[in-house]
Amino acid sequence: MKTILALETSCDETAVAILRGSDRRSGSNRHSGSELLASEVASQIAAHEKFGGVVPEVASRNHLVHAPQLLERAKGRAKIDMLDVDAFAATSGPGLASSLMIGASIAKGLAIGFGKPYLAINHLEGHLLSPFFSDGHIKPNVALIVSGGHTMSILVRSLGDYQLIGRTVDDAAGEAFDKVAKLLGFGYPGGPEIEKHARNGDAARFDLPRSMPDSENFSFSGLKTAVRYLLPKLKADYLVDLCASFQQAIVDVLVRKTIAAAKKYNVDLVTLSGGVSCNQELRKQFRQACEREGFEFKTAELWLCTDNAAMIAFAALLRFQSGFASTVMEEIDPNLKVA
Repeated sequence: MKTILALETSCDETAVAILRGSDRRSGSNRHSGSELLASEVASQIAAHEKFGGVVPEVASRNHLVHAPQLLERAKGRAKIDMLDVDAFAATSGPGLASSLMIGASIAKGLAIGFGKPYLAINHLEGHLLSPFFSDGHIKPNVALIVSGGHTMSILVRSLGDYQLIGRTVDDAAGEAFDKVAKLLGFGYPGGPEIEKHARNGDAARFDLPRSMPDSENFSFSGLKTAVRYLLPKLKADYLVDLCASFQQAIVDVLVRKTIAAAKKYNVDLVTLSGGVSCNQELRKQFRQACEREGFEFKTAELWLCTDNAAMIAFAALLRFQSGFASTVMEEIDPNLKVA
């Protein structure tokens, strides 16, 4: 059995996880018997809420405070000694440089100190593989990663074999949620607030734009602008309808383009991950569309959708089983690509 300790500090969540799994080599992209021994997350939402978004300096300062505490807590919960860890991993990108350096530096220091391998893990690959966390069998699929900083569709052939299909050319879906929420006077993060108001609204009340209908890429900046120009013309009692219409415009684009990609690349499985995939309406409509079109649908469990170290540990375990290791000289890359 191999034990991985992973840190995630790509943005404003500090997280540490310890995962134990089979030491089988993974020619079939399968691991068996993995057990999450500990998963600790320290949220910084309260620290950034008053600024209306993430402040990099505040985030990195809080990582320095939280990371040592989470390491001790995870080690205690897992009931292991650091000598029992077979490899140390950390998110190496993409993300905020000042935040990434904290987790990577700690993981590298632990790897050097205990004479163990270090694994630099792509944050996006963590999301990409998270729908398979419970079974570990990576099947070919078209994946949609949708979060505050990223919206992209990817063809996954096997572990490490990824092809980018489409990505946002401006605002990510989560970023559009947050910016529109700010226009509406909601707090940060805005996505959950819009979703809450949308439950009681009429999604057909406002005809909002669905940008780039003939492209595999995504664009949500125009949708945000349409809401800005519409707001002064509305009465307060239209707020829930606006939230529902805005949310539906995003859901329509994400579902339609992902299903089209699954058909084009002839896969049987569609996967969904990332922070915005916590949205229940998005999950429901993805599931309905996949059932209608004959695709299997998998999405990450809710606790794995937002930033966490368990998904980084999982990606690291699969990579480690495949013989992958980094060097402690490897630098972080705030603009790291997944494909």
